[in-house]
Amino acid sequence: MPLRSSFFRIRVNFLGLAALVFLLLIWEACARLTRLSELYFPPISLVLLTLVQLVFSGELVSQALITLFRFATGYALSATIAVTLGIILGYFRLAYSLFEGVIEFLRPMPSVAIIPVAILFLGIGDPMVVAVTVYACTWPILINTIDGVRNIDRTLIDTGRTFGLGRWKILKTIALPAASPYIFTGLRISVAIGLILVTTCEMVVGGSGLGFFILDEERSLKTSNMYAGIILVAILGYALNRLFSVLERKAMRWHRGMRAQGFV
Repeated sequence: MPLRSSFFRIRVNFLGLAALVFLLLIWEACARLTRLSELYFPPISLVLLTLVQLVFSGELVSQALITLFRFATGYALSATIAVTLGIILGYFRLAYSLFEGVIEFLRPMPSVAIIPVAILFLGIGDPMVVAVTVYACTWPILINTIDGVRNIDRTLIDTGRTFGLGRWKILKTIALPAASPYIFTGLRISVAIGLILVTTCEMVVGGSGLGFFILDEERSLKTSNMYAGIILVAILGYALNRLFSVLERKAMRWHRGMRAQGFV
């Protein structure tokens, strides 16, 4: 069961950790006992050793920093754009009615489908990767922000108007705090989507980053290096998600307190 460490003050799911270790042991046993070539299916012990060597050599670190920079840039831009637009579209019904068709047309389209368009207009550098990341991350944040603002209890809005608050004051002091749980949900979903799109773009356009490293090592038949890069991407994704969860808990502490007192 999840336990809380008194030193790190984080939840540690020992049962889930044990399951992960068990799966890695199965990987090791299958690689050692089957006749599959080590070229295609190296033991996890070899992969982890390779990962440590690549990290300490600096080769993987430099690629990871490039990927994280692209991710952070795209994610920050998408959060700024999507939250702003989501508040406007959720609060002003006329604005939502005007853009609803565009949103529903573009939202279901797979984000990887715009990679060729981004390459056509922006080339194969960082701007293209960032632009695709912004596009992919924007939709979960935008939709959740719109839903959060539109689902606010009308009693809160009416109470604000009773006390003489103007539209923008209500938006700032009532609508935005009330919609914040929805906004954080969209932000959390977009963390994984952003990392996926960054690595995908790096595989497509090549040059640098973890996505390029993984594909380049596969083409060179250095499969231990390839698996090491994949595992590092998984570790980064897990770390980013846990970091966001910690920040979310701290930022939303006031909301949990209000729920406990029955205000929301």
